[in-house]
Amino acid sequence: MKTFVRENGLSLVLVVITVLTLLGQLVVGWHELNSDLTDFGRAPLSFGTYLSSGHCIEAVFENWESEFLQMGLYVLLTASLFQKGSSESKSLDEPEEVDRDPSPSRADAPWPVRRGGWVLKLYENSLSLAFFALFGLSFFLHAIGGTKQYNAEQAMHGKPEVLTLWQFMGTSQFWFQSLQNWQSEFLSVLSIVVLSIFLRQKGSPESKPVDAPHSETGK
Repeated sequence: MKTFVRENGLSLVLVVITVLTLLGQLVVGWHELNSDLTDFGRAPLSFGTYLSSGHCIEAVFENWESEFLQMGLYVLLTASLFQKGSSESKSLDEPEEVDRDPSPSRADAPWPVRRGGWVLKLYENSLSLAFFALFGLSFFLHAIGGTKQYNAEQAMHGKPEVLTLWQFMGTSQFWFQSLQNWQSEFLSVLSIVVLSIFLRQKGSPESKPVDAPHSETGK
């Protein structure tokens, strides 16, 4: 057990943090929606019912979509673009291990590498493809939740207008929700790319060695 925790400590801690913050969001979101319903003379929702409400689905997936979009683009951009001095960039001059051709002769190589052909080509891009697939799913669920929440708000205000999914996706409200999250994610990526040129964190693989010159590029 100790070996398992040591070897997987980073993902285990991040899973715990993610679950706790998600639960916190769900609980306070549930209370927030019920407060609004009470103000309009509506019956409050049970927690289970809240989980399938537009308010809940929209809030969760409008954030998740931006995270997956950020990571997918970051994986692609760092494969071909450089930033002198950044620990997040590949070296400007020296070849990188990640750029070498995969060797199917390695006994411990993953199955797609040994299989070759289109399977290998797909596997070579599987990380970015997975992030973009998760982005697409989250984007669609955000739209579904947003549509439900928009129509629920219309009903609470006594307005008869009801939008379809595609109509809601054409509204400024939907794109405001998406773009405000997207820009913040790209700002955070820009921050670590630039700040890692000049600043250090001893022991972190996201930082250069503390005594490395600012011009040194890569980890």
